[in-house]
Amino acid sequence: MLMTIVQYGLLIALAIALLYAAFTDIRSRTIANWLNLGIAAFAPIFWWASGLSLWPDVAIQLGVALSAFAVFAGMFALGMMGGGDVKLLTALALWIEPNAFLQLLLVMAVAGGLLTVGMAVVHAMRKRKDKLAIPYGVAIAIGALWVLVPRLSQFPTIA
Repeated sequence: MLMTIVQYGLLIALAIALLYAAFTDIRSRTIANWLNLGIAAFAPIFWWASGLSLWPDVAIQLGVALSAFAVFAGMFALGMMGGGDVKLLTALALWIEPNAFLQLLLVMAVAGGLLTVGMAVVHAMRKRKDKLAIPYGVAIAIGALWVLVPRLSQFPTIA
């Protein structure tokens, strides 16, 4: 029962952190390093509360996070993604099982595309000439919450 409470509390904290990341990305187009570090730092506690074994479960989580970092750092180098977005996705890969992480990426891509189109339309309607800056942390948060919310509803009620 204690593990369930810890796991549930950590997932709620992660959801709050994702909402904060989206909010700050909208306001300043940045996701704070301390927030990404905090998300990553609490992943081992989540692994423990979830009963993950070091081999192969934790090793798989670390491998997915390393792969995500490599792919998204490449996108950052090409100017396709911000550094905070790369760090947030890497930190999330430590929390979310591989199949659900792929689902997160799919939902993120769709949400990011819709966000980009919507912001481009508003940008054009306002006849702005400056470069369009997309707060992609919003799309990342939508994708992550998409996979986390069903997991939160699976927990038994705590009396």
